[in-house]
Amino acid sequence: MHNKSVAELSRDLESGKISSVELTRQFLGRLEKEDEQLNSFITITEEQALADAHAADEQRAAGKATPWTGVPFAHKDIFCTNGVATTCGSKMLANFVPPYDATVTENFRKAGAVCLGKTNMDEFAMGSSTESSYFGATANPWGLSQGEKRVPGGSSGGSAAAVAARLVPAATATDTGGSIRQPAALCGVTGLKPTYGRVSRYGMIAFASSLDQGGTMARTAEDNALMLNVMAGFDPKDSTSIDRDVPDYTATLNEPLTGLRIGLPKEYFAGNLSAAMEEQVRGAIREYEKLGATVKEVSLPHADLAIAAYYVIAPAEASANLSRFDGARYGYRCEDPKDLLDMYTRTRAEGFGTEVKRRILVGTYALSAGYFDAYYLKAQKVRRLIQRDFINAFKEVDVLMSPTTPSPAFIQGEKISDPVTMYLEDVFTIAVNLAGIPAMSVPAGFVDGLPVGLQIIGDYFSEARLLNAAHQFQQVTDWHQREPQ
Repeated sequence: MHNKSVAELSRDLESGKISSVELTRQFLGRLEKEDEQLNSFITITEEQALADAHAADEQRAAGKATPWTGVPFAHKDIFCTNGVATTCGSKMLANFVPPYDATVTENFRKAGAVCLGKTNMDEFAMGSSTESSYFGATANPWGLSQGEKRVPGGSSGGSAAAVAARLVPAATATDTGGSIRQPAALCGVTGLKPTYGRVSRYGMIAFASSLDQGGTMARTAEDNALMLNVMAGFDPKDSTSIDRDVPDYTATLNEPLTGLRIGLPKEYFAGNLSAAMEEQVRGAIREYEKLGATVKEVSLPHADLAIAAYYVIAPAEASANLSRFDGARYGYRCEDPKDLLDMYTRTRAEGFGTEVKRRILVGTYALSAGYFDAYYLKAQKVRRLIQRDFINAFKEVDVLMSPTTPSPAFIQGEKISDPVTMYLEDVFTIAVNLAGIPAMSVPAGFVDGLPVGLQIIGDYFSEARLLNAAHQFQQVTDWHQREPQ
């Protein structure tokens, strides 16, 4: 059962081939056996999962099932879960148990899905390798058989590793600068970052409010569509949520790709990409040509400014968002503070990790008097230029395609001491967040036995088109079915 997709498991449950309780026990047993070497989960909710599975079986017996009723999955530990610890991978929230559900969490509950637990992540979603988690690094399941420990990407590395290792068929994730697509690529799974505002951020612990977006992680495009059907929609509790009709994302998966216009940004096939990586990506694009698509080169003139702009805007917003963690109201508090100032300073010094502190300092500096115009305001102007580049590109083509990452998964510890090198891992993904458009990563081959991702970028609210393009590609390739040993 662990090798089946969400769609297949849903059909098995519908036919009575297996019960949700039996299925949940199988996944919990596999999780207990396999996750010790991966560390992809922070919290496993066995008792609650079995109770939910029993309720799901009763719902199916009563004829009240949805496609998700009784299907196991996991939440990234950034989504608040009523009565279950939500740590955000940080010592600051190690003992935080929310009294409410995030909207995404609530939506899956209503759909009858069975949450097995909360997946590991970079602390407060700040990182590209899931090495900054207070609960220890997550290992990529690819490479373990050779005795290597490679990163799964980040910040949603726990979700990506768990799906790749078949510990869960699907998991929620978030993407601020590539945190769904990059780990999906490095772990050989399919991940989608929707249009900004398409999925509610209520109850999703904030990193950078104008960039954060909840999304999906699963093995197939079809499963991502099933997830987005549950997650997408207007939420009055989220002021950035878009009030727009939500289509059935599975309805157009099987439409032919004849006439699809694909643009290849020339800036994404330049010096940052190895020849082996480029060959795998271009091989995937040739498959699209066989399916009836046409390909042309396009330009994103300001692509080289994306990382610089992002690492001003994101830390500035993080500086503001994380100011609430001061030991006064909830979360970690230092022991025996001498006075209020001592409590603030020691709590934040002890509760935050190195990467989080670095970004708070950078962001606070960028927002400080005398530097706001020089850094933050200028970065926002650059952001607008990047957005215009995409708007102009989509006047010529339907989707853009590129590598998701410049290289396959690297070895743990290789880049943790060099922040700038680590930041460059997101060179192909960050501009999408600055523009607020949707994008996804699809398995597209291997380099040195490690997965390679193809990034598909779309215009605003074109998730259905992206999922259709990914699904049709997966009908003629089997990269998404490959399993790490």
